[in-house]
Amino acid sequence: MKEAMFYKNINGDVICLLCPRHCVIKEGKRGFCYNRENINGKLYAVGYGKVCSLAIDPIEKKPLYHFYPGSKVLSLAIGGCNFRCLHCQNWTISQVPPDKTVYREMSPEDVIEIALEYNLPGLSYTYTEPTVFYEFMYDCSILAKKYGLFNTMVTNGYIEKEPLKALPIDAMNIDIKGNERFYKEVCKAELEPVLKTCVLAKKLNIWVEITNLIIPGYNDSEDDILFIIEFVRDKLGRETPLHFSRFHPDYKLTNVPPTPIETLIKARELALEEGLKYVYIGNVPGLGENTYCPNCGALLIERSLFSVRFVNLEGDRCSVCGEKIDIITR
Repeated sequence: MKEAMFYKNINGDVICLLCPRHCVIKEGKRGFCYNRENINGKLYAVGYGKVCSLAIDPIEKKPLYHFYPGSKVLSLAIGGCNFRCLHCQNWTISQVPPDKTVYREMSPEDVIEIALEYNLPGLSYTYTEPTVFYEFMYDCSILAKKYGLFNTMVTNGYIEKEPLKALPIDAMNIDIKGNERFYKEVCKAELEPVLKTCVLAKKLNIWVEITNLIIPGYNDSEDDILFIIEFVRDKLGRETPLHFSRFHPDYKLTNVPPTPIETLIKARELALEEGLKYVYIGNVPGLGENTYCPNCGALLIERSLFSVRFVNLEGDRCSVCGEKIDIITR
């Protein structure tokens, strides 16, 4: 365990200030995310170092298509989450306390040692919600920077402003899951803090990509999809990559069918019509994965599953027309 960051004590209770829930935690109890416990009036990160998932992944799996494309990252997670999404794909580790998962005790030094051993350029905090294991992510991130490694975060965006500003994060893939009703009914959370995180991350010069998982009957109407598109275009910028991902039945939504391919194709076409430069389809191998020049249409990056082939991209320029591409390469 390690004493948590971002909390205050009021008459023996602690108020966690890490995420917008602001849990008021009684002595001996934990917050909503299962990760932070009041012990004698101090808040402790009880999941610190209890790594339940560790893998070397293509960065495209995050998905991050415009940040170090073609690279591999060391991905890690600690159990718990500050959402209760009915469709969670990783519910066996995200919806349980960190000390109830099968875990391996690790230090930040252990994590960095593995990344260096395999000559990986960076880390990714992912699989569950990284915000809830903030202290471990923070310590790993600081150490990673000392060794010249980058840090990426795959997140629901439910984090307060000051914790986000303190993190040395280089890139984020942030889920925008749906409208306010969707968040309340499906995620047991609120939408507005997520949107604020997206805007703040861009202001902090963090590389941002957005993912929207389209679930039939829940967030698949044209209005739902336009809401996502217009927010990305108007608040984050046309250059922000947007990923529409295919839903598959899981956890508490096993009665819902997979997203029709046609829905994903129409969503991508609509986003391009509305002015977004880079729009992708996820969880459908061979469809909507490639990167094209927004000026001349030339193929820049060809993707097949997680394999990547650079075609007409030289640095951050289209080699056909010279257009500057919004991408960060090695």
